[in-house]
Order: sequence, then structure tokens, then C-alpha cells
Amino acid sequence: MSAGRAEVCVVACAEAWRGDGEILASPMGVVPAIGARLARLTFAPDLLLTDGEALLMADVPALGAEPRAVEGWLPFRRHLAVVAGGRRHVMMGAAQLDRHGNQNISCVGDWHRPDRQLLGVRGAPANTLNNPTSYWIPRHSPRVLVEKVDMVSGVGYDRAAAAGPSATRFHRIPRVVTDLAVLDFETPDRTMRVRSLHPGVTAAELRAATGFPLEVPQDVPRTRLPSAEELRLIREVIDPDGLRAREVRG
Repeated sequence: MSAGRAEVCVVACAEAWRGDGEILASPMGVVPAIGARLARLTFAPDLLLTDGEALLMADVPALGAEPRAVEGWLPFRRHLAVVAGGRRHVMMGAAQLDRHGNQNISCVGDWHRPDRQLLGVRGAPANTLNNPTSYWIPRHSPRVLVEKVDMVSGVGYDRAAAAGPSATRFHRIPRVVTDLAVLDFETPDRTMRVRSLHPGVTAAELRAATGFPLEVPQDVPRTRLPSAEELRLIREVIDPDGLRAREVRG
């Protein structure tokens, strides 16, 4: 069975939670939600998942289905306590993301008179300063991967360092997954680097889709393909309706 681009992205998102142990996964978006469930069913059985509202699921239902078994109650006030305690790894989206990991979900353009009003800052500052925060970008483009965000919602490595130890103590951005590549910040100056290219994506294509200079090493690996069992779980168990294809182009 050959994997499509969406399924490669699902596995790349799942890998973000590898080794996290008993921690709450908070995926935002269809592909991250499938990825978190795939991780739970395979290499991360201790991962905690919610139904998107207030229940901790004991099983792993298909997207849109209710859990058959519940193992806990997690209302919003308790969810905030988990965030503050750091026992959570969220995968958020971004309208803009820069080379230092600063994220914008608030507005596009000057803050005093924006061209576009978006979600608002929401919980992004608390997320990025209190628990691991990864990002999912379904459309890798120069409009999203930018030289400088118009407003900082989620805190990047440069701004955390400037704020001091209180900001850097628990600040960590493990992974950025896009429809073209997997990126991280494991560099001496904590700027974005290419971790892997998805199958079929060229270095030139990735550079052209990025709004700042992005070095692509010649020996950069390819994002791993899903195994036959992972494909079965994605297609038959977690996302039988194929919702993943609506979020990622083929």
C-alpha cells in the first residue's frame, strides 16, 4: 500500500509525541488529531487523549465518534492546571511562524489597524511558556513561514531568551510539521532547521515556499513513510471517512 502526502503528515505529527510518556496530547487540526490517536495506538500507549471537550478517553475512537470508554474528567479549569504544570504537549496551528519559532494567530498587518483580524492571542503565551508546543502548518508558504511575525502570540526562542529564566525554564518547541517537511530548532542559535523532507519534495521547492533563507543540507533525510499497520489504522480505524485529505493536498 502506498501512502499519500496526508498520511505522511499524520505519521510526522504522531512522531512529535514519541517518548513523551504519560502526558496530555492536545492536537489542533484534523491531521494532528489523527496523529495523536495513531501514536496512542502504536508507540505511545501512555498518551492521554480527550474527546475535545471534557472527557479523557480510555479507548481510541474514529474521528467524530464518541469514546466507548472514559477514564477521566477534565473540565476547562482542570485543563488550565495541567497547562500550568507542564504535563501537556500541544500542537497548534499558526497564521505566521518565523525562524525563531514566534507564532501569530492574532492579526495580519499593523496591530493598531490590521488588514486581517484572526483568532486573537488566546492561550498561546501560556502554552509556549509552560509546556512543549509544536506546530502544524497544512499549507507551507511564504505567507505563513515569514521573516517576522506581525504580532507575537506564541513565544519563540529569541523572545523567551530575552525575557530571561522565567520564560526559558519550560519553553520548548519540539517540532514543526508542514505539508512539505518536518522542521525543528535543534541548532546552536535555536533557529529553524530542516529535519526531513517529505517524499517527493525538493529542496528548491521548500526554499521557494519559505519566507526566509532556509538551509537544506544535501544529506537531509526523508520523512518516514507509515508502515502497513499504521496505514491500516489511519484508513480503517481512526479516519475511515478520509477527512485527512481535506486538510492536505495530494
